[in-house]
Amino acid sequence: MSRPQFNRILLKLSGEALMGDGQFGIDPDTANRLAEEVAGARANGLEICVVVGGGNIFRGLAASAKGFDRTSADYMGMLATVMNALAMQNALEHIGIDTRVQSAIPMDTVCEPYIRRRAMRHMEKGRIVIFAGGTGNPYFTTDTAAALRAAEMGCDALFKGTSVDGVYDADPKLVATAERYESLGYDRVLSDNLKVMDASAVALCRDNDIPIVVFNIREQGNLASVLAGTGTATIVTSQEKVDAEV
Repeated sequence: MSRPQFNRILLKLSGEALMGDGQFGIDPDTANRLAEEVAGARANGLEICVVVGGGNIFRGLAASAKGFDRTSADYMGMLATVMNALAMQNALEHIGIDTRVQSAIPMDTVCEPYIRRRAMRHMEKGRIVIFAGGTGNPYFTTDTAAALRAAEMGCDALFKGTSVDGVYDADPKLVATAERYESLGYDRVLSDNLKVMDASAVALCRDNDIPIVVFNIREQGNLASVLAGTGTATIVTSQEKVDAEV
């Protein structure tokens, strides 16, 4: 499927993307490389906002399974996303990219509160806006937060950076014969439980007609390549658009 041109995108990064080759925490070299990826896309004139997860520091759902109160565990996970957002802000500003962090959980000492109009104004001025704190509510993942912010910001697409180059019919790390999809409909993702994002995030993108572009963020320069239409990725969009390309 041919990829449309985008003017404003939301980039969703997992917390694990910041670990590099480590097993925990934030790897500064990896954060710097990711910042270069974002800077490369911004240099092409895109308006960019980012949502980052917190799984490299604390994962609420996993902690809940081990006996933590689910609500408290989720709030702890949200705080982890703020740490990651500040790390990304530091990496971006180190290379001269003006960046703002906005948190759904107010903490004025370290970042701005999430205010939609202020965030849009930042992007219009060429700043990168990093959204932290998830949705500000327990029981919602950062995938859902990414879909929500993409809708609120009027983004043309949601880019999901992963460790594989798209969506497969099985885990390509475990199944050598797994086949990659070039394009998919939202409903197919949901009905086949393809684990692109959680179901509420996919449904939110479907209801607001926001394409989801899944690509390998670990490959150097891949974000810019995918945006240019030359990189490998899977695009999730309405079934009508998928059928039109067949």
